[in-house]
Amino acid sequence: MGMTMSEKILAKASGQAEVRAGDIVWAKADVALMHDLLGPWLVDGAFKRLGGKLLDKEKVVLVSDHCTPPATVQQANILKFTRDWAREQDLPYYYEFEGPCHQVIVEHGHVRPGRLIVGTDSHTCMAGGLGAFATGIGSTEMVGVLLTGEIWLKVPKTTKVVWDGELPHGVYAKDLILRTIRDIGHAGATYEALEFSGSAIASLSMDERLVLSNMAVEAGAKTGLIEPDEAVAAYLRDRDVSEMDWMASDSDAVYERVLYYDASALEPQVACPHEVDNVHPISAVAGKTVDQVYLGSCTNGRLSDLRIAAHILKGKKIAKGVRCLVVPASQSVWMQASKEGLLDILAEAGCIINMPSCGACGGFTSGVIGAGEVVMSSSNRNFRGRMGSAAGEVYLGSPATAAATAIEGKIADPRSYIEKGGEQNGDYSRTRMEIR
Repeated sequence: MGMTMSEKILAKASGQAEVRAGDIVWAKADVALMHDLLGPWLVDGAFKRLGGKLLDKEKVVLVSDHCTPPATVQQANILKFTRDWAREQDLPYYYEFEGPCHQVIVEHGHVRPGRLIVGTDSHTCMAGGLGAFATGIGSTEMVGVLLTGEIWLKVPKTTKVVWDGELPHGVYAKDLILRTIRDIGHAGATYEALEFSGSAIASLSMDERLVLSNMAVEAGAKTGLIEPDEAVAAYLRDRDVSEMDWMASDSDAVYERVLYYDASALEPQVACPHEVDNVHPISAVAGKTVDQVYLGSCTNGRLSDLRIAAHILKGKKIAKGVRCLVVPASQSVWMQASKEGLLDILAEAGCIINMPSCGACGGFTSGVIGAGEVVMSSSNRNFRGRMGSAAGEVYLGSPATAAATAIEGKIADPRSYIEKGGEQNGDYSRTRMEIR
């Protein structure tokens, strides 16, 4: 009987030839990821009481992202503590003002196929888009990882999600994952691994694959995996990474269940308040008036996302009375988008360009909403209070849906703003001159 990707990676991490779903393993982490909000200022006390010595600082990555730029004295103090701790521990990998932690570790080559990555952010699972077993853990668990390099894990069951067919025009990875979560439920895959496969998945760009793995946790999953292929290898080679441990599920691997979908039948999807699984086709919710549009985040703030938004907004203006915030997923994305002229197009349309951070998405800084306000967001969560007031409403959709909504001032179908044949899975690299 064969093994799934998750089982193979955890077998390797625990030094065993074979593990099965339900087994308890002591696994060695390849990367220990912390961010400012759930990092040093929370772990330091227990860490020092238990010796205060990192087992391997080369495996520790620390990113300040949730409190940047600080909007309160408390946030400023958290950032100062984080910087001081990084210096005290002589960490070689400390990043600040570069974007959300899970985007940063992907861009800087810390994520590689076959690795076990644990992080104090629930969206650490995004690294699964490159074939790594990546999962969020608590700050207390992180203390143990920092001191011993190991963590106790239960090998998860795996649900396989197969999307075959060709995505229709105006439909993206965000629509795929929202439709999947609708069926599974926001807790339907609790402590499972989601494994995405099929011809529609294989045709996705790396930007789009990361959307799927990022939102696996919104179904309760421990991780979200996609089998690595040449696209992953090329992505990593661009980051000077050549060491890769390829792993794929065996043909006779045992799955908890297998879900099959036809991508060609999909239309744009929208998650309505206040759960990510409260998903409906755009035709059922179009026309809802909004106060703010949020285009960005670790889910949908990458370069291809900004390209499609610029394509839709070029030469147009956002609706009167609507605020449209644009937050690139990282400083690297911000710089490339600037070079391509995308930020100019978005700003000319009336968008406000903010620095890469988790501030608006998490309701910390730079875009918090008030009571009664309605937001269309390209981020990953819409529960009460996620982006500010618990009396606000957050709808989730693709960057294309967000851009179309910004123009109309109400939830809008993006397909009428996109020429058929002008896109390739949301990657407008082939039509860059057209955008400009």
